[in-house]
Amino acid sequence: MLSKLNIGERILLTLWVGGTWTIGYIAAPSLFASVADRQLAGAVAGEMLRAILTIGLICSVLLLISGALSGLSTVLKSWRWWLLVAMLVITLVSLFGVHPMIAELKLQKEVMDAVEYKSQFGKLHGLSSALYLLLSLFGLVLVAFGLRRHSPDRV
Repeated sequence: MLSKLNIGERILLTLWVGGTWTIGYIAAPSLFASVADRQLAGAVAGEMLRAILTIGLICSVLLLISGALSGLSTVLKSWRWWLLVAMLVITLVSLFGVHPMIAELKLQKEVMDAVEYKSQFGKLHGLSSALYLLLSLFGLVLVAFGLRRHSPDRV
């Protein structure tokens, strides 16, 4: 039978990874497909992405604490634990590194050369997209294989 801790971990992982996939691969592309004003679509998509990254930050910290409480020496040997740590690092880099850089760049758009702005924005957006894809794929692996190795007597 599943423990309450295991159920809580599954709920956190589902919220985080499900939200990541839904916003990144359904909601944001739908916005750009249906809203004529690309700046407005980008602003709304950016807010949704920031929200799911914040949710990911909270979920990852709770999942790491939960894992540590269940036996730090065991989880430190687990690839699942380190994948979760990598997801936290990606979330932190995205939320506190790349997204603020994009916001700062947008504030400077009016005083920048258009070609230079597009080039810098493209690079930052590409980095953000690559990090998001990596986060999504790592999350999918954790959903597929679980946060913990199951012993034969556990479901």
